[in-house]
Amino acid sequence: MTGTSTQPRVTINDVAPRDGLQIESRFVPTEEKIRLIDALSRTGLAKIEATSFTSPKAIPNLRDAEAVMRGIERVPGVDYVVLVPNEKGAERALACGVDEINLVLSASDSHGRANLRMTAEQSLERFANILQITKGHDVFVNASISTAFGCPFEGDVPFKRVLSITEKLLAMGVQGVTLCDTTGMANPRQVADLCRETLSRWPWLPVTIHLHNTRGMGLANALVAWQNGITRFDASLGGLGGCPFAPGATGNVCTEDLVHMFEQMGVETGVDLERLIAASELLPTMIGHEVPGQVVKAGTSDRRYPLPEAAMD
Repeated sequence: MTGTSTQPRVTINDVAPRDGLQIESRFVPTEEKIRLIDALSRTGLAKIEATSFTSPKAIPNLRDAEAVMRGIERVPGVDYVVLVPNEKGAERALACGVDEINLVLSASDSHGRANLRMTAEQSLERFANILQITKGHDVFVNASISTAFGCPFEGDVPFKRVLSITEKLLAMGVQGVTLCDTTGMANPRQVADLCRETLSRWPWLPVTIHLHNTRGMGLANALVAWQNGITRFDASLGGLGGCPFAPGATGNVCTEDLVHMFEQMGVETGVDLERLIAASELLPTMIGHEVPGQVVKAGTSDRRYPLPEAAMD
């Protein structure tokens, strides 16, 4: 597991406007969501997962999906991603001219039933219908495999299960895959092994990793993913987020903490960290509480302080 700065630049998809805000106890007004996304758009992020075209009854915090997508300022070079749970959601997303559709299924059938009321096989059947709808549209279709590193109901999820699902997704025409540590159960050795195995089978495949910091291993897992060939990362501004249908799933890997780590290592992200921190500073007022992110509180590690007077004697 060796990584060097000669590796391709990493690209980051900030999922705070969707994964972060969906679990909050209060509804963030549409104009504030737009302000947040517009701030993120000016940081140099490669992608922003702006919202989800799901049922307002299922995720009431994202009931304003159309208004958000039509209100944001699209910045050239930034892809705007939305989560799509079904055929109706796909039609709504395409009508808004999104750049990427993210489909979600669970490697664990228990989590799939709790989250989506579907097994993996049932999800795949639905994906086939959604892919038919996207034909003829200039949209990238990605599929996120939840609980790829473990299920809060079943425990371990065999790698062969995740690889089999990936194979089926690619066969039906999905263009990219995200490996998701939905409840923060992954450990660095496990992440390294699955990332290496996936890329060895499909070296051409755009593979993203979606990590949670639920048990404090988020950045360690991100590091070993990078060391084993992953260059695409999901992260959430301020460390917001978590699946509302997965027990204990709080805390995505924090975007500014992840960018700071890579920057200190000399790995290019294309992200302006100062602007990203400024965007993160908007969050506590917006959501009504402090955020888990560390860099926004402590400052970057190259920040310097005046020497105390007592030390100058």
